Amino acid sequence: MDQTTPILLVPGLASSARIYAPVIPALWRFGPVMVANHIRDDSMAAIAARMLSEAPPRFALAGHSMGGYIAFEIMRQAPERVSKLALINTQARPDTPKATARRRGLMERARRGELRALREESFPELVHPSRRDDADILKLVHAQDEDVGVEGYLRQQTAIIARVDSHPTLAAIKCPTLVLTGDADNTIPNALSREMAAGIAGARLKVLDRCGHLPQAEQPEATVRALTEWLGTEVV
Repeated sequence: MDQTTPILLVPGLASSARIYAPVIPALWRFGPVMVANHIRDDSMAAIAARMLSEAPPRFALAGHSMGGYIAFEIMRQAPERVSKLALINTQARPDTPKATARRRGLMERARRGELRALREESFPELVHPSRRDDADILKLVHAQDEDVGVEGYLRQQTAIIARVDSHPTLAAIKCPTLVLTGDADNTIPNALSREMAAGIAGARLKVLDRCGHLPQAEQPEATVRALTEWLGTEVV
């Protein structure tokens, strides 16, 4: 086991370090773990640049959902600094006009003080059907909403709307890559994960059973297994 691999974890939209809490103890055995703060800037380029300024010289990088969009930007800015890449419940495609319109509606509701309400409304589609009444995961979602705050959420959505299409640059990714998704992800369908895995040479695709968009909370043991196998992959 490589005990000296720094690991940078990037949360998703309206998520904080809490989302990675179930998996950090297992990852920490491989080296120091850092959870990136992604609420301070409103463009992918600025978010990635700030993260790179705060990160170790070389690190394994895992991005969940929006964190995957940021990971792609990090790969564009400094691919030589990333030893391994994990793309968790994310996609390489940019927003469609329909998705952007929906985001703008959510942003307006957040400005009106409805962030908690809109997140609660979306919860059934965020998790596997068997988890729709899971009070602990819903509590986690609301705690993260408070961590991020309305202004942070608005900056995140602004960055997501303006993100570029990362699909054309998938072939440029050369480091060991894990693509992790849930079999019932309604937020980012796993067909988009399959597309990413097919576009990255040597990428390993792992689809978790009975899992929606939040694998760290829904299937922590399976997520740990996938991530520790990824971290144990030899860097060529």
